[in-house]
Amino acid sequence: MKTRLTFIPVILTLGGLLSFTSSAQQGSSGSEWLSYGGDSGHSKYSPLDQINADNVQRLEVAWTWDSVDQAVRESNEIIRERGSFRSYAYEVTPLVVDGVLYTTTSLGQVAAIDPTDGETLWSFDPVLYVDGRPAVHGFMTRGLAYWTDGEQERLLYAGGRTYLLSIDPSTGRLDPEFGRGGRVDLKRGLGRTIDPSLYAVSSPPVVVGDVVVVGSAMTEGTDFREAPPGHVRGFNVRSGEMQWIFHTIPQPGEFGADTWPDDAWEYTGGANVWTMMSADEELGLVYLPVGTTVPDYYGGHRLGDNLFSNSLVALNAETGERIWHYQMVHHSVWDYDPPAAPNLIDIEIDGETIKAVAQITKQGFTFVFDRETGEPVWPIEERPVPQSQVLEEVTSPTQPFPTKPPLFLTNGATEDDLIDFTPELKAEALEIFREYNSGPLYTPPAPGDNIIRPGWSGGANWWGAAFDPETQRLFVPSWAHFSTVNISPPDASDSDLTIRPRVRDLSGPRGLPLFKPPYSQLVAFDMNAGEKLWHVPVGEGPSDHADLQGLELPPMGNFEKLGGPLLTKSLLFIGQGFETNRLGVYDKDTGEEIWWMQLPARFHAAPITFMAEGKQYIVFALGGGARGEPEQLMALALP
Repeated sequence: MKTRLTFIPVILTLGGLLSFTSSAQQGSSGSEWLSYGGDSGHSKYSPLDQINADNVQRLEVAWTWDSVDQAVRESNEIIRERGSFRSYAYEVTPLVVDGVLYTTTSLGQVAAIDPTDGETLWSFDPVLYVDGRPAVHGFMTRGLAYWTDGEQERLLYAGGRTYLLSIDPSTGRLDPEFGRGGRVDLKRGLGRTIDPSLYAVSSPPVVVGDVVVVGSAMTEGTDFREAPPGHVRGFNVRSGEMQWIFHTIPQPGEFGADTWPDDAWEYTGGANVWTMMSADEELGLVYLPVGTTVPDYYGGHRLGDNLFSNSLVALNAETGERIWHYQMVHHSVWDYDPPAAPNLIDIEIDGETIKAVAQITKQGFTFVFDRETGEPVWPIEERPVPQSQVLEEVTSPTQPFPTKPPLFLTNGATEDDLIDFTPELKAEALEIFREYNSGPLYTPPAPGDNIIRPGWSGGANWWGAAFDPETQRLFVPSWAHFSTVNISPPDASDSDLTIRPRVRDLSGPRGLPLFKPPYSQLVAFDMNAGEKLWHVPVGEGPSDHADLQGLELPPMGNFEKLGGPLLTKSLLFIGQGFETNRLGVYDKDTGEEIWWMQLPARFHAAPITFMAEGKQYIVFALGGGARGEPEQLMALALP
């Protein structure tokens, strides 16, 4: 059974008429940054323009804040000596509320900071690291959520292995009325016993009304019989009581159960929301970008389309009731999780205002729906795709392809995609390439070595896109990552296939990339028309390579992850990579890079901006990772 799109009509009473730009995507207020994406619709936009094209080159470091984790590492010999306690990278995006900046740390601490000088006002250590290394990337966190009813206010943080905490932002103390002494154990209430070493939360929850919605992360290479289910839950923000659970792997009798084997709900894991979620508070809806089931590259034990994996699901945030859904990949065997929070965008098409939601993907697609009904804004076509050759695997005969907007990066791995700077390099690239199974997008992994392009890291990734509510333009950063995956026959007649995803880069001839540029780029879309406005590479790429001299090649982009985007009135800020370590500033109308700043450590997070005491600041996280770089927040401002 192919399940594409269904929706349930919902009537919601709104207090007053909606303006063209709804509060879900207005961006930040200027003086505050109240949620991860600046607003609950993840616009990552601020109307501030004290920093502009005329003066951005005068930006300087206003302050740096050293993570309070450093004191824990220095005082705890086990944490200091064991590599397993290193962070993956410092990926937090802070909040600014009522003149105070709030952040989390890799080890799970929460701190309040003076946003004008970086002084620590308080820090709280819930000692979440005593349970050991969290699943997936280990000690890594991306932020927290804020809630207020006008009288009370709370910071909501989920991390470690694995708790949801409610913290009083004025004191840094746990809320004794929430859960058990301020904590809710997220390992309980999933409907089956789970291995806590396989379950974690790395992304911040989202608050809608009086409900805090929490996703999860898990070790994706796990045997499918051990992996936890990725069910999403809503908790009462005052009491911590679980208010609802949405089964991303449907239980018997639930909608979508017929897209799985009858007993899959008992043993299948994953289909989790590991990245950020979005919410429309006026509609009372929360939008879940649900990921792939475990393992990522084989599904012989889960025949069918596998709802609600690889889907965008809209729920009533108060009840957890499914309002509508759309599955963007049927029976995924490519690790094509939707990687980022969907952007809530108000657009105008043929004179009609549409409250829409745009979901970017690892594959380079942008799926756009009416966010009330789930109807596609532009047609989405089911197209035939190659079929699996793996024993007992049955992949979907078709996959959905959006007709608008166009791709924001190339996908698939064919001979036409290989570098051809010179005939000699093309011949050497072909020799390497022909050692692997490959093909156009959605070519399933075959027995042996495979190239999956884009790979597990995209394309787009967790930092997502940014939306300008004044011009209705969407700005998407991406990089041309690809994966190699090996699928081997069973070791014995009674054992399973051996699946080895290799998280590494396959080098092309003479150390050059295997595929054509661009390797990282920025793309701007006019979302009223569904058309691309411009695209620019981010970085020069391998232009200084000895075999490329004299070819007069244009910038190709660097083969490394970008950081998250930040939009202001006239500028686009974006971090550049794990190796380049710089902040680039772009003209939003043309894509021209007008200034850049070298940074002392890796920059992999999403920045924020705000006004404090009459001055505009840009703040972002730096450092962490295997290189042991100090973890810091850095603030930039004009002199």
